[in-house]
Amino acid sequence: MNTPRFSSDQALQLDHQLCFALYSASLAMTKLYKPLLEDIGLTYPQYLAMLVLWEQDGVAVSELGERLYLDSGTLTPLLKRLEAADLVTRLRDVQDERRVLIRLTAAGRKLKARAARIPACVLEASQCGLSEALALTQQVQALRDRLTA
Repeated sequence: MNTPRFSSDQALQLDHQLCFALYSASLAMTKLYKPLLEDIGLTYPQYLAMLVLWEQDGVAVSELGERLYLDSGTLTPLLKRLEAADLVTRLRDVQDERRVLIRLTAAGRKLKARAARIPACVLEASQCGLSEALALTQQVQALRDRLTA
């Protein structure tokens, strides 16, 4: 099997950069999500936090940050805004006062039903079938895991 090789000039072309392909795809994805999320009153980072909480309610702030790859300086204001919107509450863990748990409110749980249409809209806009989207997701996750190892 022959491995493709680039000349130094080719290696520095924008369209040959994996980082730019990921970056520009991320921008396009965020642009796609913006009107969908405006309809349910969330920003993209807030949506990601809500996805985690819809999977597992009562997660610790530190665990949420690890899951989303966000530091506390970014996560705290995001959670304050979700709390001000009455979608989550922050409570001290009774077994460990140092831990703060994030719980969905009734409004936060109800919002899940309104958000349920978003993944189908994204699949349609991307013109990917479910299996292709899942394969792409797994490839990008594997790349992320290798880069962070």
